[in-house]
Amino acid sequence: MRVLSPATCIVLILLTAGCSRQAGPEFRTTATVKDIMDSVVDPSADALWDSVEIIATLEGTEHKAPKTDEDWKTLRRHAITLIEASNLLLIPGRQVARAGEKAEDARVDLHPEEIQRLLEGDPAAWALRAHRLHDASLESLKAIEARDVTALMNSGETLDSACESCHRNYWYRTPPPDADAGSPRK
Repeated sequence: MRVLSPATCIVLILLTAGCSRQAGPEFRTTATVKDIMDSVVDPSADALWDSVEIIATLEGTEHKAPKTDEDWKTLRRHAITLIEASNLLLIPGRQVARAGEKAEDARVDLHPEEIQRLLEGDPAAWALRAHRLHDASLESLKAIEARDVTALMNSGETLDSACESCHRNYWYRTPPPDADAGSPRK
């Protein structure tokens, strides 16, 4: 009978332990990409975009910006929500829409099954766009934490660009012209 060395025993124990572990947590996706966009991304992005405005009327000009601790705290919550929504979009198994759901206007919007094929056909591109949402939202968070109204206003453009890049590729049937893109789906 052959006796194994202590080092060999340790290696075998570690290999056995490693093989018995699960690959990762099991996600339970309930919400669709559309649900996340409608319920999480859109309201949070709108809150950030609407937080800084210059409104000109016949009565004069009004500057809207966060002023109180509560204003900044609320905006921080929206930025954090957007940052984490970008991760929710990447959970494996998440469907674009519920079965049978249709595009609101099929002349303008792709059908959910068309979008699903695009996402599944190039998951790296989908991840890249979700990461752009993450990074743009992080830029907003940094402006909020610095309480920098100008940076917050500027970060809105970065956020809009991240959103529009995704919409151009996964939502519009015929994307609107874009001076920065060589082809409609980039």
